[in-house]
Amino acid sequence: MPPLLPDTGPQRVIAASNFVNTVGSGLYLTAGVLYFTQAVHLPAGQVGLGLGIAGFVSLAVGIAVGRLADTHGARGVYAITLVVRTAATAGFVFADDFWTFVLAVCAATGAQAAGLAARSPLIRHYGGDRPQRFRAYLRSVTNIGISLGALLAGWVVQVGTHTAYQLLVVGNAVAFAASAAVLVLLPPVAPVPAVDGPRRVALRDRPYLLLTALDGIMAIQFKVLTVAIPLWLVEAVTAPRWLISGTMLVNTVIVIACQVRASRAVDSPVAGGAAYRRSGVAFLVSCSLISLSAGAPTWAAVTLLMTAVVVHTVGELWHAAGGFEVSFALAPRHATGQYLGVFGLGAGLAETLGPGLLIALCITWGRPGWYVMGALFALTGLAAPLAVRWAQRHQPLDPGEGPAGHERTPPARRAPVASMPQS
Repeated sequence: MPPLLPDTGPQRVIAASNFVNTVGSGLYLTAGVLYFTQAVHLPAGQVGLGLGIAGFVSLAVGIAVGRLADTHGARGVYAITLVVRTAATAGFVFADDFWTFVLAVCAATGAQAAGLAARSPLIRHYGGDRPQRFRAYLRSVTNIGISLGALLAGWVVQVGTHTAYQLLVVGNAVAFAASAAVLVLLPPVAPVPAVDGPRRVALRDRPYLLLTALDGIMAIQFKVLTVAIPLWLVEAVTAPRWLISGTMLVNTVIVIACQVRASRAVDSPVAGGAAYRRSGVAFLVSCSLISLSAGAPTWAAVTLLMTAVVVHTVGELWHAAGGFEVSFALAPRHATGQYLGVFGLGAGLAETLGPGLLIALCITWGRPGWYVMGALFALTGLAAPLAVRWAQRHQPLDPGEGPAGHERTPPARRAPVASMPQS
């Protein structure tokens, strides 16, 4: 299990803010769509269209706000994103038509993407010698918070009244406001002075953009458990429906318990590329097992699916650890927010396009689609180490480390960086 509390005071403040934030996120992820369809009575098609529009809007926000966090102070910018998210979420109460809903959900989703980019410089500044490991700790905290939020949302769905759904929205907004308030306890991070060169330097870093694209393809795996497996269970497998909740529970427990441990050995970009490769193989195996569950007896289907979920979750741990490492290690310190905002584009595209791709391949096409999806994950994992090596050869220098435009010495020739003491 990860340590209950991080080592330093600032890390504890960030973790506390993240925990409160993700309790609110758990409320919305579990019952947000139901609020708009059951309480506001918007057609499901309109809700899906509005969420798709919000997803595309959020893609561009992270880069711009990440740069603001670098140049104007990450704590203040991150707090502002949480305040905007609070106001936008509270606005759900007044979203009684399609366009008001689109406006509110675009603001909330955009603020969420902006917040992830703005938080990155804080993680790097206060994360010690190994901010990637602190990021892994935050992912465990995130899963705990979302699980608690999901439990509260379950009560709302069970009651099912308009008042209960409105309480869910209010509780969601309060959680984001409380998350912003906790940040008052965090010492501010000084802005990074502007440097000569292009303003959108991250968008000109082709190796980093390639890694972003590869991570986006790999990030489709997050939708396997929440979109593909539930539909597969309903349409193709003779297994009890409670298995949908069982798969999510197994995944959540393993992530909470093992994400920090899985990240300990991923301590360099090369190790990050290798973690991507291992995760691709794990996803190929899990997709194959899921495909084999179709038409199998109930006991065999349950065994195959639960084994697939465990293997998939191991791959998820490696994928997350690899992403934490390469996204931080290959980003120059003076542009952390901007680079991490760009890296978030991959996950944003997976969030927007992943469900449709999985449904088309794995549900509509059926068993062959699972093998195609697994092969796509495996090939992406094989390409990641090559992309990492390219990015290392062309990694931009931080100010003061050498002449502008000079390529950084490959890590193999540099002195190793000391690691954070393991808890």
